[in-house]
Amino acid sequence: ATTVIEVGDEVFFIAATEDIRGVMRELRRMDKPVKRVMIGGGGNIGRRLARAIVDRYQVKIIEFNKRSAENLAAALNKTVVLVGDVTDEELLQTENIGDMDIYCALTNDDENNIMSSLLAKRMGARRVVALINRGSYVNLVQAGQIDIAISPAQATIGTLLAHVRQGDCVAVHSLRRGAAEALELVAHGDAKSSKVVGRRIEEIDLPKGATIGAIVRTHEHPSGTDGKTAREHRVLIAHHDTVIEPDDHVIMFVVDKRMVPKVERLFQVGVGFV
Repeated sequence: ATTVIEVGDEVFFIAATEDIRGVMRELRRMDKPVKRVMIGGGGNIGRRLARAIVDRYQVKIIEFNKRSAENLAAALNKTVVLVGDVTDEELLQTENIGDMDIYCALTNDDENNIMSSLLAKRMGARRVVALINRGSYVNLVQAGQIDIAISPAQATIGTLLAHVRQGDCVAVHSLRRGAAEALELVAHGDAKSSKVVGRRIEEIDLPKGATIGAIVRTHEHPSGTDGKTAREHRVLIAHHDTVIEPDDHVIMFVVDKRMVPKVERLFQVGVGFV
């Protein structure tokens, strides 16, 4: 309650699915609307992004390969397609990169994406996004002038980690490019065998740097006259007096990923539980 948000902070929100659109609407009121988008790289990702947004935004694409550019222009008749190098400063200047609300560098070359994003930012683009495959590069640029660094490799690592975690951890999402994590753990057992079940959140001995953000609780109820049951999932935003029940899915934030093993041990069930 005493945390003050500062300029440049990355803020992570947690909300029920039906509420997230309202959260995003409130946030967008504080930001200038996006109208002009430039995409560097007309490969599969750039093409799909352009196709998804071309009806709502003014879109330009820079594509190095002339034949690919011709195919793009034919497929996306509302999009301006330019043949050229995304790191060509003169081309960016000619195409008014400084007037762009967002520049997305989406080629298959990490170095080109980083360089063109830095150029675009220096030349006045309001926000720049770089697609970067090498994790070490992502960590290098995360605190720099590139606003958003997207790494497909790190985006999928959470799914892999979920299969090798101890205890019942059903999802892992990397935050801050892997520096911190969000975990979804299932609470099993009872008050005797578990360190979390039957306890208020304020009673749980969480490691420093770990926070419980929400609980997803499943209720079963009759769905009709045929005797079948339906499942209803409710998202409970965590408070100090919220009591964790068996089979709750607990959403946790861990600011230091080295704390994850301690968090997992909290959710392990004692040997005597059946």
